[in-house]
Amino acid sequence: MKGTGCPKQPGTDSNVDDDIICTEKIIADRKTFFLDLKSNARGRVVRITEKVSSNRDRIMVPAEILDDFIAALEDIRKANAEQP
Repeated sequence: MKGTGCPKQPGTDSNVDDDIICTEKIIADRKTFFLDLKSNARGRVVRITEKVSSNRDRIMVPAEILDDFIAALEDIRKANAEQP
């Protein structure tokens, strides 16, 4: 299930970093995924956070390789769809 939408609404969460440009939230069973487009001194990055109970795991994807990252996910999605 997809959530919040872009662009991030300023001031909607006082615990959220001010450098977030856009955020999405996906809820799947017990897991919640947050996808945040952020800007910092080195450029833009997508921070992907997986939250299960009180545990969080994060990866950072530089925005300049986002098209490659999405293409790889599309390939995986297609392979998954082709499997019985």
